[in-house]
Amino acid sequence: MLEVGFVKRAHGLRGEVVVSLITDRLERVAPGAVLLAGARTLTVEASRPHQKQFIVSFEGVLSREAAEALQGTVLSAEPLDDPDELWVHDLIGANVQTVDGAPAGVVAAVQANPASDLLVLDTGALVPVLFVVERRDDGTVVIDPPEGLLEL
Repeated sequence: MLEVGFVKRAHGLRGEVVVSLITDRLERVAPGAVLLAGARTLTVEASRPHQKQFIVSFEGVLSREAAEALQGTVLSAEPLDDPDELWVHDLIGANVQTVDGAPAGVVAAVQANPASDLLVLDTGALVPVLFVVERRDDGTVVIDPPEGLLEL
């Protein structure tokens, strides 16, 4: 399961909550989307944008008290099946090589960065995701870094 957001607070009297997403995939709050809140399964009934967040109604959450009980709850969901996307959970532990086939290391972590997320390699090198040109079926990540980027 992937963490996709969290419930900030209740909104109004009818069970709506304010959800802050940590993903850019808006289908996570689309009607019918299924999210896990701990051991509880929540289905999105309706949602609308609100100040860079979303006001969400979940099936079965009908009162302010029920909405307040969700405050602070982390929302998780199944990974989406999108072969064109790079997913953090798939990148961790992946072997990295340059376009000419030279090994560059193994992805130890992915670090958020305003300009571009960074692959943190076990060698200590930081590689902007912008330099990833391919992800092979065997999990290998191919990068095309500028000269000197991998030199420590």
